[in-house]
Amino acid sequence: MARLPALASLAAFACLSALAPASAAAAHPATVQHDEQITFHRWQSFPQWRSGDSRGAVAVPGQRPFLTIGRPAGTTDFTDPHTGTTRTWEYATWTSPVENIGFGAGELVASWNADAPAGTWIQVEMQGSYTNGERTPWYVMGRWAEGDQDIKRSSLDGQGDPYSTIWTDTFSIDDVSKGVLLRDYQLRLTLYRAPGSHAAPRVFQAGAMASNVPDRFTVTPSAGHIAWGRELNVPRYSQNIHSGQYPEYDGGGEAWCSPTSTEMVVEYWGHRPTPADLAWVDPSYADPQVDQAARQTYDYEYEGAGNWPFNTAYAATYGLTGIVTRLHSLDEAERFIAAGIPVVTSQSFLASELSGANYSTSGHLFVIVGFTATGDVIVNDPASSSDDVVRNVYKRTEFEQVWLRTKRHRADGSVAGGSGGVAYIIAPVWKPLPRVAGSDNW
Repeated sequence: MARLPALASLAAFACLSALAPASAAAAHPATVQHDEQITFHRWQSFPQWRSGDSRGAVAVPGQRPFLTIGRPAGTTDFTDPHTGTTRTWEYATWTSPVENIGFGAGELVASWNADAPAGTWIQVEMQGSYTNGERTPWYVMGRWAEGDQDIKRSSLDGQGDPYSTIWTDTFSIDDVSKGVLLRDYQLRLTLYRAPGSHAAPRVFQAGAMASNVPDRFTVTPSAGHIAWGRELNVPRYSQNIHSGQYPEYDGGGEAWCSPTSTEMVVEYWGHRPTPADLAWVDPSYADPQVDQAARQTYDYEYEGAGNWPFNTAYAATYGLTGIVTRLHSLDEAERFIAAGIPVVTSQSFLASELSGANYSTSGHLFVIVGFTATGDVIVNDPASSSDDVVRNVYKRTEFEQVWLRTKRHRADGSVAGGSGGVAYIIAPVWKPLPRVAGSDNW
C-alpha cells in the first residue's frame, strides 16, 4: 500500500469544536481474525544495555537501569538548524543489537524514556535491512531534550531513500505493494553533554513499534466484555480553553490535543509540573500545566506539539514509562482499562462518522478512560468547550472504525490516511502492562 504523508503523526493536526455525549450498545462477534501484524520491542534492562555496542556510553545497574555517558567518545560541533547556534558537545553512543521483526514491516515508530536536563540532549537514530537485502541509511528519529534552552527539540525533514521516507516521527515504506519491506532494525543513541559538565543524559528505555497494517476502510468489530462497566478517574482538561495562548507552540490551544491528552494521563498517575516549571505561564490562564505540556512536546521542525514519541518522552520525565505502539482492537484497549491503565488513541473522522462528536478532524487524540455497561467507549476528549464537558461516550462500532482503519474518505470524496490503531501507553515503571499480541518483552 502506498502510505500517505498525512498518516505520519496524525496526532499533530488541530482538533476542533466542542462535543455532545452519545451512547449506544452494539452487538459483536465472538471471534475476530486480525490481518494486521504489530510488534513492539524495547531495551531497558541492565543485560539489554550491556548487549549493545557502546562507544563511551556505560550501563548502570539498579532498580531502574539506565544508559549514560562514561568516558566520552570525543567531542563534536553541532549547529542547531532552528537557532543557527553552533556549540561543542562531548558525546557517547550506544547501538542496539539487530532486532528481527519477524515479518515485513511497512512502518516503524521509535520511542524512548530519558532524563536530559539542562546542558544535555540525545539523538535517536534507526537503521534497518529491507527484505531485498539492502540497508536503509541511519535515519534520525528525533533530537530530544527535556527543555528548549540548549537545542530545539526536533524531528528531521527530508530523509529518505528509494524505498522509504521519514514522516516526522514515522519510518514509512513508500509503496508496500512493490514488495520491499523492512525486515530488521537497530537503534542508535547518541548522548550529548556540555564539555566538562557533570550533568549527563540518562536513558531508561529505547524501543520501537514495527507494523504491517493492510489498507482498509473498515475493520471487523471486536467482541468486548473485558472491561464493560469500568471507568477510570482520569483528570479532564479541555484544549479549547487555551485557544490563542502561546501561538508559537503549534498555534495555541486548539491544536493541543496530544499534549492535553498526555497531561491528563500524567496527572492520573499522580504527577504534575511544579510551580517553578509553570512560572513562565501567564498566571491568569487556567490549567497552566497544559501550556507546559505543549511547550515540552513541541517539535521545532514539524512546528507542532503532536510528535508521538515526544509526548511519551515528556510523560516519562515524571518517572513513568511511555511508549508509542499500535493495538489490534478495542479488546486490547479493554485489557489496559481492566488493569487500571488509560489509553491515549489517535484517530481521524468526519462528524457524521462519530455520533456526538459534532466536529471533523484530520487527526485527533483523546483518552480512553473506560467502557459503559453495554461496551461503548468512554473517553476524555480534549476537543471540548470546557473541562466540565470533556467526558464523552462514543458508540463502540464507530469508534473502532475511525481508530483502526488506515484509509478514510474526506468530505470531498478524496482518500486520506488513518492511524491504524496508534496508541500511547503511559504507566508507572512498576506496573506490569497487560499482555497483548506483539508485546514481546513487556
